[in-house]
Amino acid sequence: MNTKILEAFGKNLKRYRLENNMTQDELAAKINAHQTYIGKLELGLINPSLKRIFVLTRALNIKLSDIFDFD
Repeated sequence: MNTKILEAFGKNLKRYRLENNMTQDELAAKINAHQTYIGKLELGLINPSLKRIFVLTRALNIKLSDIFDFD
């Protein structure tokens, strides 16, 4: 598994979470997950499912493609 992709995803997730003025706890509550799950995602430690990614983007009010903009 290419960890660079997970790290880039996590960086984007954190950026959009902060732009929405959300804590990890608040985002976790919106997607019915635990705060540690959000923390691990942001650090690039775990690989989320496509379904979970979709739920995250809805919770952050962003397009699915935004979370994969790795420029």
